[in-house]
Amino acid sequence: MVYTCVKRLGDILISLVGTIILIPLTLIIKLAYICTGDFHPIFYTQERIGKNGKVFKIIKYRSMVPNADEALKKLLEQKKYRKQWEEYQKIDDDPRITKVGKFIRKGSIDEFPQFINVLLGQMSMVGPRPLIPGELKKHGGKAKDIEKYQSIKPGVTGYWAMRIRSDKSSDYDERLKLEYFYIDNRSLFLDAKILFLTIGTVLRQEGAQ
Repeated sequence: MVYTCVKRLGDILISLVGTIILIPLTLIIKLAYICTGDFHPIFYTQERIGKNGKVFKIIKYRSMVPNADEALKKLLEQKKYRKQWEEYQKIDDDPRITKVGKFIRKGSIDEFPQFINVLLGQMSMVGPRPLIPGELKKHGGKAKDIEKYQSIKPGVTGYWAMRIRSDKSSDYDERLKLEYFYIDNRSLFLDAKILFLTIGTVLRQEGAQ
C-alpha cells in the first residue's frame, strides 16, 4: 500500500515537470519536421494494453513516416524483415524512420509525450513495456502469464529497457523473463535505480534504434 501510494505520488510529480517541458520541446520538433518538408502531425498514438487489460492510447513523438503501419505490412512481406519482427518486434535500420526520428530516438526524446499518459494514470514511470493488443497471446503467453503482466501499470521505462534494450542477441522470451522479474521484485529502491539508469542512458543518447 505504501509502495503504491509513494510510486503514484512520484509519477505525478515527475510527469507534471515532464509535461511542462513538452511545451517548448514540441515546438522545436515541429519546426525541425517543417524544415525537412514534413508537415504531418508530430504526435503518434497507438493502442496499448494497460493495467487489468484496459486499452489506452500511448502518446509519442512521431519518429517514422506518417503511414508507418501500412509501410510495416509491406516490409513484412520480405523474409529478412519478417524474421526480425517475429523474433524481436523491431527491425534493424528500420527504413520507416525519418531523419528527425533518428535524432529524437537516439536520446529517447520520442518517448517524452508519455508523461501525459503517466499524469492520466494510464502508465507509470517504471514498469513493464506497454504491449499492443494480443501481443503476448501471439507469442504463446499463457493466461496466468498475461494476467501477471497486466497486474501493474506499464512503464515509460523498465527493468528490461535498462538491461538489454538495444541488445539484438536477446529474444522476446528473454525480454519477458526480465519483465516478470521486475513484477515479482518491484520496490521503491528498484524503481529509483531504474530511473537513475534511464537518466544516464538519455544523457549518453543511448536510446532505442
